[in-house]
Amino acid sequence: MDIATRVYNHKWKIDPIVRSLIDTDFYKLLMCQSVFRNKPDTTVTFSLINRSAHVPLAKLIDEGELREQLDHIRSLSLSRGESTWLRGNTFYGKRQMFRPDFMEWFEGLRLPPYHLERKGDQYELTFEGKWHEVMLWEIPALAVLMELRSRAVINSMGRFELQVLYARAMTRVWEKIERLREVEGLTIADFGTRRRHSFLWQDWCVQAMIEGLGDKFTGTSNCLIAMRREVEAIGTNAHELPMVYSALAGSDAELAQAPYDVLSDWHDEHEGNLRIILPDTYGTQGFLDRAPDWLAGWTGIRIDSGDPAKGAEVAINWWKERGEDPAEKRVIFSDGLDVQQIQDLHAQFAGRTKVSFGWGTLLTNDFRRLVPDDALAPFSLVCKAVAANGRPTVKLSDNPEKAMGPAEEIARYKRVFGVGDQERQAVIV
Repeated sequence: MDIATRVYNHKWKIDPIVRSLIDTDFYKLLMCQSVFRNKPDTTVTFSLINRSAHVPLAKLIDEGELREQLDHIRSLSLSRGESTWLRGNTFYGKRQMFRPDFMEWFEGLRLPPYHLERKGDQYELTFEGKWHEVMLWEIPALAVLMELRSRAVINSMGRFELQVLYARAMTRVWEKIERLREVEGLTIADFGTRRRHSFLWQDWCVQAMIEGLGDKFTGTSNCLIAMRREVEAIGTNAHELPMVYSALAGSDAELAQAPYDVLSDWHDEHEGNLRIILPDTYGTQGFLDRAPDWLAGWTGIRIDSGDPAKGAEVAINWWKERGEDPAEKRVIFSDGLDVQQIQDLHAQFAGRTKVSFGWGTLLTNDFRRLVPDDALAPFSLVCKAVAANGRPTVKLSDNPEKAMGPAEEIARYKRVFGVGDQERQAVIV
């Protein structure tokens, strides 16, 4: 596909950014099914959070165009082919990953209303309703805002300027792939949906990974691209689950137990499959120190904040202390990765444990220094659950720069989970 020509021909028209309800991350659908079963009456509010306040989204993106894209998403429903793929495909070696009752509900779903308001140079965008419905707004909302920001920058470019821009960006991606091709035993997947440059660009990056890396490329988190390109859909669960379960806790004792209740429900939901722990929501070390013995038997851990090497060492030591062999476990690195860090982490941990990588924004949105004023540089935009049944959610993370929630609740959570001083690290994406 000639992306530059496609962009040039469509940039003044409505070209739907989100083309399908399965143009989303696989773990959103897995979590949605779990929530549909275990917390069907929970009401949750999601809110847009721009961690990069220097990017004035409301100045860059026209409110009318943003509403058109969001309204278009509300018109989407599963196609017959998409439903057949979800119902009949094998995911992680398991057929019928999605239960009939969930699929019947999903096939009739239209996403609920949104609230959009301009506040200075930023947008306030929120979604409120039943958890299993509003949670499916997160990924498409982020994809829309990221792509509209990209379009705002490139709208003034001519045909040849766009061709040169995309040629340079393609060369950059391919050079990264050539470097990764030399990493013996590499296992890597695309995790770049939520902060991609555009849908077309993510699709191109996945195709480049397929050709350039062969068996080293294990799949993509994007369900629509996985279906179209016939690769594995990759994903398990995210911080959203413990954040909401914890907000629903009625006492400090229930709060301390909530992150483990999440994984107990998850284990029951998936009958022992998809057993990857995401331990950093309220501090990795404390989570593992207090973890029940049965969690040590799970398949692996995803490292998504803080110093990734330190996080992996903590996990390896924990497995050893619990009588498990780290060489039989999997560590998935997924926080703001790029090629050099992937190479370094693989060299440090390959052989000591099974190492995998989820490569996100710096795969699907690395246009740094390719336009004046670095106006296409990626930035940190998230859409998080901020309240559950009227109670605020909290995330502590292993990096306090990623913490969120009211100050008094953050202090309470730190006390309950025994989180002391933390090392601050710059949040790139």
